[in-house]
Amino acid sequence: MSTRPGRRALLASGLAAGATAALGGCATGGAGGNGGGPAPEVKRDAGRQLQGSITVWSWDVAAKAMTRLAADFRRKHPGVTVKITDIGYDSAYDKITVGLRGGSGLADVLTVEGPRMATYMGTFPQGFYDLSKLAGPHEKDFDKAAWKMVVNPQGKVVALPWDIGPCGLFYRSDYFRQAGIKAGSIKTWDDFVAAGEQLKKRTGRKMLILDPVEDSTFAMLLQQQGQHFYKDGKVAVDTPEGVRAATLLKTLADKGLVDYRKQWDGLVTGTKEGKGATCPTAAWWMGTLATDMPELKGRFGVMPLPAFTAGGTRTSNSGGSVLAVPAQSKNPELAWAFVEFLLANAPNQVSMLKQEGLFPAYLPALADPYLKSPQEYFGGQSALKLFADLAPSTPPVEYNKDGAKASDIMYSAITGILLRGKDPAQSLRTAAGQISAATGRARIAG
Repeated sequence: MSTRPGRRALLASGLAAGATAALGGCATGGAGGNGGGPAPEVKRDAGRQLQGSITVWSWDVAAKAMTRLAADFRRKHPGVTVKITDIGYDSAYDKITVGLRGGSGLADVLTVEGPRMATYMGTFPQGFYDLSKLAGPHEKDFDKAAWKMVVNPQGKVVALPWDIGPCGLFYRSDYFRQAGIKAGSIKTWDDFVAAGEQLKKRTGRKMLILDPVEDSTFAMLLQQQGQHFYKDGKVAVDTPEGVRAATLLKTLADKGLVDYRKQWDGLVTGTKEGKGATCPTAAWWMGTLATDMPELKGRFGVMPLPAFTAGGTRTSNSGGSVLAVPAQSKNPELAWAFVEFLLANAPNQVSMLKQEGLFPAYLPALADPYLKSPQEYFGGQSALKLFADLAPSTPPVEYNKDGAKASDIMYSAITGILLRGKDPAQSLRTAAGQISAATGRARIAG
């Protein structure tokens, strides 16, 4: 999900500092609002009319989308009440964490970012209703990488995926023309490096912008290769895939192809100023470009990510969110019906893409003709269709409750590689050891 700038930056890394601190003090388990026992299944009697009221927590454009569609839901189910509350992103995870930990005070439906949901599922195993029987029939219609984010360690489905962030390579078509670079010739990351050298030589420009303190590109490159920080429950940052991703970043840095800008505002400002010719990131970047840089209309194109090997995977994921029903909900039947109405519904998902820029995790929505429409901002290119075509090939990866601990350590490791020329393999081995010590998890390598 993309909303406001600060949110996108956090979304890309899977972290929210305030929530991380709050979670750090939580006892594993959580009350969940049901006496500490397993969360019961939500049961839906199709023959019984829905009734009562629910509250929903979200923020920014997500809250706007649900407020708009809640009116349709109420018309379909006369007499029900759905109250959407924008709780603000900055305090959202503190509020959710406190509610899960204390067993009371939560809304009937919660918006949670995908990686954050993994933390909650692991930390509060009794905290959410089991939706498996009701949601299970929809599994085939959802992006497989997003679906993995809603299945808890016990194998139960406890949420539905909402939006995703399939990744591609945004590029300045005017800069490429000046440098004599054909976008179609960039098929691998080796091609990307070579194109960057050509760009620098002919125009003096750099190829991309990276955050020197909290880089999220490493995680994106890992998922492109089919893993995240953990694999089979073990620390996996120093695998061959990890070394390959970190070596690519070091190569770009060593060749002077990187412009360093801190945080989201730095990325946006640097892009507006033309400091980087490309940006490997998610589909939601389209909205940022069009909204924050309308003067650059017609100067951008988008293509699949370069592959690590010829014919390899050419996308990844950055961002995305889910809707969950906490175990303390007093009206889980109505809560589930609202979640299903919003997310397992192609017209509603397409509506949220058109009006709020939320890229659907629901695959039938990606077949809508709207996604084939040419976009003037990208010179008439059907950019949405490119991401729709890429989304099904996004590799599913493992997230768990220790994701935030790994992220903190990996930020430092990648900074050392980018700015201080540290050896990628050795840096990742050191980081893997630190993550193992911090989490008590075994290492998959080393």
